[in-house]
Amino acid sequence: MTNFEIVWNKINEIIAQPLVNIIARVLAAILIITIGIKIAKFIAKRYENSKSAARLSKTVRSFLKNILAITLYVSVVICALIVLGFELSVFSAALAAVGVTIGLALQGGLSNIAGGIMVVAFKPFELGDYVDVAGVSGTVTDIGIFYTTLTTPDNKKVVIPNGTISNAVVTDYSTHENRRIDFDFSISYTSSIEDAKKVLLACAKSDERILTDPAPAVMVISHNDSSVGVRLRVWVKNPDYWDVNFHILELVKVNFDNKGIEIPYNQLDVHITK
Repeated sequence: MTNFEIVWNKINEIIAQPLVNIIARVLAAILIITIGIKIAKFIAKRYENSKSAARLSKTVRSFLKNILAITLYVSVVICALIVLGFELSVFSAALAAVGVTIGLALQGGLSNIAGGIMVVAFKPFELGDYVDVAGVSGTVTDIGIFYTTLTTPDNKKVVIPNGTISNAVVTDYSTHENRRIDFDFSISYTSSIEDAKKVLLACAKSDERILTDPAPAVMVISHNDSSVGVRLRVWVKNPDYWDVNFHILELVKVNFDNKGIEIPYNQLDVHITK
């Protein structure tokens, strides 16, 4: 064997074979992650559409789907690391140490997980509900492990930590089928209260979306400095709330004008004496 062959064999033994082995492991790990993530998504989606999941509420179903997906993703990553040559025992010890460190550093994240579990368990709201929570109003579009996502009426995406939600006051406007609307108006002291009541009740009866049971009601609620406060109280189906609200406000103004009922504005009378 010539010196060149001896050198070539050494190079092949020391560099080429290990390099080929490393490349093969890296390619295998990439393949595992690529295929594994697709399989994980498929399994999570399949679970969400399964018969067993269909018996659960959509909120619980979405939450469990997120947990299942994350668990599968972590399993795929662990498999890829093992293929790369990481010892499982060493990896487990390192993972435990990292987990403790991350847990101490990210206590807020753990509180968000606990908050997400509380949201799913106690159900202060469901997916699709319109809620007011932590100073934000919107429709619940997703309940994740860490965060809950709302879409505001002007189509903004708002992400709220579950830990915040679990400690906040939550107002759910979608729980009940019907909602009450209170319309407050001011009329002049020179205007007839009875005429104002008749106009308000007529406006309410003219809108078929306003329920007759409970029936619309009108009452005097205050005597102000320059006006009398009158309230129209009606009940509507939840989806009709805003349409009825805007329609009645416009309708009352038009009918007050037609009947000569004055809606006063703030004014100051100044008397000059000599």
